Amino acid sequence: MTRIDAKFAELKAQGRKAFVAYVMAGDPNYETSLELVKGLPGAGVDIIELGLPFTDPMADGSTIQLAGQRALEGGMTLDKTLQIARELRKDDNTTPIVMMGYYNPIYSRGVETFLKQAKEAGIDGLIIVDLPPEEDVELCIPAQKAGLNFIRLATPTTDGKRLPTVLQNTSGFVYYVSITGITGAAEAQASDVAPEVARIKSQTDLPVIVGFGIKTPEAAESIAGVADGAVVGSAIVSELASGKPVSEVLEFVRTLADGAHRA
Repeated sequence: MTRIDAKFAELKAQGRKAFVAYVMAGDPNYETSLELVKGLPGAGVDIIELGLPFTDPMADGSTIQLAGQRALEGGMTLDKTLQIARELRKDDNTTPIVMMGYYNPIYSRGVETFLKQAKEAGIDGLIIVDLPPEEDVELCIPAQKAGLNFIRLATPTTDGKRLPTVLQNTSGFVYYVSITGITGAAEAQASDVAPEVARIKSQTDLPVIVGFGIKTPEAAESIAGVADGAVVGSAIVSELASGKPVSEVLEFVRTLADGAHRA
């Protein structure tokens, strides 16, 4: 059982929904990013989604693209991203960390080496958005064997024929993308999301977490109310990008977490 599995079992026993927060590793610099990550569990975050900066983030909107650029310009690397996880693990051995990114940096490192380093650093799961199920032998299956969850995205365009393929080797949870397009775009609507979550849950026992287009505590509450939890990324990244101190960003995160937990 991974930390992700344990967290969902704990939340289910408590009758609570999950709140997942995305932050870009190294944005705007390593020190600030580390301070933010370390503060997330205390702000009510159940699972940390740690973005691995990449030069060509095709699934991300401008907010997260710019965060990645700032991180890379500040000297952020895969090694430093893993170091953030290691630093969190010194004080926190329970909050799951999911690394979200693209395959190129992992391929360059070498899959076997990367998985060994990620596991050692305390990473619990991977979301690699540019590896489809047809490429599962590349990373998904080796990751599962190494004890990491491999979390797949389902979208409004994932039809009934495609969904079983998407779910086949997924573990940890399913990440439902509530809107078509890129991160930080339109606003998610619970009325649109509810039937899609139900459709996915009819084919898997895994928790279904909804992300993209959730920007307020009210939206986090309404979306978590029709799913097993909510993910917020761009709205948190925007708060940090505005120059607010980490303490204020964490206070904003707390309002989002409270919203999801009210569901």
